[in-house]
Amino acid sequence: MLPRDVISTGPLILRPPAEEDIEAIVEACNDPVTARFLPLLPSPYGPQDARGHLENAAAKWSDGGAEFVITEDGRYVGSVGLRVPDQWGVASIGYLVAPWARGRSVAARAARAVTDWAFDHGVRRVELQAAVENVASLRVAVKAGFLEEGRRRDAKRLRDGRYVDMVTFARLAGDAAPAEPYLPFFADGELCDGVVRLLPLAAEDAADFHRMLGDPTVAEYHFGPTGTLEEHERRCRSTGYWWVSGQRIELAVRDAASGAFAGHIQLAHVVPSLGQAMVGYSLVPGFRGRGFMTRAVRLLVDWAFANTALHRIVAGTEAGNTASHAVLERAGFSREGVHRGLFVKEDGTRVDDVAWSVLRPA
Repeated sequence: MLPRDVISTGPLILRPPAEEDIEAIVEACNDPVTARFLPLLPSPYGPQDARGHLENAAAKWSDGGAEFVITEDGRYVGSVGLRVPDQWGVASIGYLVAPWARGRSVAARAARAVTDWAFDHGVRRVELQAAVENVASLRVAVKAGFLEEGRRRDAKRLRDGRYVDMVTFARLAGDAAPAEPYLPFFADGELCDGVVRLLPLAAEDAADFHRMLGDPTVAEYHFGPTGTLEEHERRCRSTGYWWVSGQRIELAVRDAASGAFAGHIQLAHVVPSLGQAMVGYSLVPGFRGRGFMTRAVRLLVDWAFANTALHRIVAGTEAGNTASHAVLERAGFSREGVHRGLFVKEDGTRVDDVAWSVLRPA
């Protein structure tokens, strides 16, 4: 049984919900983002639904769980709760943040505080699940000190009818404090030099990405199968998860003037123990010959050396891809050698890979 406590954490006060919170709860639950990732919430959400939530919260406390509202300066800014711990002392946590309080680490601070409080009251393990495309919730989990334990494929159905993968996280009482992310997100959400913009590759980019990879001049040097539109949509919905988990960064290259999709660039094969990652890219034919990809590579490399612990960024290009060689040379990469017969072509033949690298400036 968990006590009906009030928890203070920084500027936030967590307390059991009350009648005075109904109006704010209604407003928060009618937010499109909240509704998207909490498909069991009634939509539209009304005062009667909020009163039902208060009744359920009281029952949860009586059954041995916990349900808090998060307040800041006396104002409702979100909710966080724990399901009743099972016979092994395992509980699961859930949260939502009101749209007027997002971007201020409210959920991460509250989730960490409630988890620490639960440990103090005998809970042994706290679990958390987030949709693979709910990047904000994934970031909360990491900031709150939860460790990723796996990915449940197509485990939940969203309000639009699609099934989505769920990422499972957990914290144990003895876990270390959360480390800083190896690949932080862009401070301004994008990189731009006035000509080229780099933004996270998103679901709305899938059709453009698919068309680009299907172009014969791109496919000629693309490594691996081209893939279907459905596969590319799934990929674009997972890019935020890959970034949060430190696996890789996938970006759309856009024309800063028109906003048009110009290509794709990624920072992948990240090896923290070596301080190394690999850059790869493709460009829409209509944007070639204008220096777009050279600018994109420079933007990403300069950001990586300024904001991560990476010491060395490498690239591999097919021996006959002279346009890609020129991009890397202009972007400051040095040719290191040749990996003979590395790349397998569609017809089964093998071709050489030219290896390139650029090191962190001294």
